Amino acid sequence: MTMIVATDLQALLAHNGHGVHADDDERHALEVAFQDRRAERHPFFLTGEEMNRVFRWKLRGHHERTAAQRARNTEAAYRLISQAVFEIVGSDLEYESVVRLGLLTALTGVGVPIASAVLALVEPQKYCILDRHGWRAVFGKERESFTPFDYWSYHQAIARLGIELGWTLRETDLAIRRLDRPWRSL
Repeated sequence: MTMIVATDLQALLAHNGHGVHADDDERHALEVAFQDRRAERHPFFLTGEEMNRVFRWKLRGHHERTAAQRARNTEAAYRLISQAVFEIVGSDLEYESVVRLGLLTALTGVGVPIASAVLALVEPQKYCILDRHGWRAVFGKERESFTPFDYWSYHQAIARLGIELGWTLRETDLAIRRLDRPWRSL
């Protein structure tokens, strides 16, 4: 397997199209809902139901497989941990990302891929979504588990691709996610 470069990404998207898919609609709905909650809640936090919306979106058909693990998390845990996550703001995005991901993964049943989805849906201008599909597309290697530091490596690679293409981080993230997920276009 080889890693993707900007020209490959442009060619693949030109061939497959940039159309809006159902997955994009749900992602956008979550981003808007979280933007609205941020305007309403001070300090900002996510409820258990809001986190479960992210889990259902990110995990799709695999949502129930780990539901029992996540059911151990209390409403208070979701609120307090997510509030702490979004109170960590700094000029060093690497540090911010690693600490935020570490806090979110303290929740039972939440790994780095789901934690990255939470961050990307709340702050799409700053974060991207890491999973095994994106990792394979970007680095040309199979990978099943990730650390917050792996996320940062992926984030840097996505950001570099975006700069080469003249795209935002969010646009590049969406394009990468479309490459390896043919079911997303259904």
